[in-house]
Amino acid sequence: MFDEAQATAGAARGDSAAFGALVERYQEVAFRAAYLIVREAPAAEDVAQEAFIRAYRQMRSFRQGEPFRPWLLRIVTNLALNEVRSRSRRRGLFARAAIFERSDADPPDDDLAAQDESAALLRAIAELPEDDRVVLHLRYFLELPEREIAAAIGKPAGTVKSRLHRAGRRLRDLVEAKYPELTERIDG
Repeated sequence: MFDEAQATAGAARGDSAAFGALVERYQEVAFRAAYLIVREAPAAEDVAQEAFIRAYRQMRSFRQGEPFRPWLLRIVTNLALNEVRSRSRRRGLFARAAIFERSDADPPDDDLAAQDESAALLRAIAELPEDDRVVLHLRYFLELPEREIAAAIGKPAGTVKSRLHRAGRRLRDLVEAKYPELTERIDG
């Protein structure tokens, strides 16, 4: 059975096996958080790996008794945002790859419609300001509660609540203007 308090305490003392238990427990959520921001699996893997390296190096500064996941996700989020900014500077503009690769086989109409809606929703979210994208990804794709989002982005819970509200309103306005076929999806 996983005991986070023991694992963080051990890792803070330099116990690599204890830190390994944290990596095993949180590697998937770290990758998912990074992927939602950088949108490329190899880059997300690199960001998640770098986040664990930084977390390991900073374990002595980790406040015992606090949850590890939000602390780690703050590192992941910062690194992922840095990666996106760096990529943007290198390319000049965001070059978004296709969200879904279609196979040669024609999927059933319902599956195709769902894929098209998902792709359109992700495009709409990608058009939002960075702060809005981050809170929406953390809340609705990683399903983090507001207090963990607050810890992950280093802002007070009230700020997270207002950012979520603002981001939802901006997404709704954007969908109504550019993607009216998605209106039911975001309202439902």
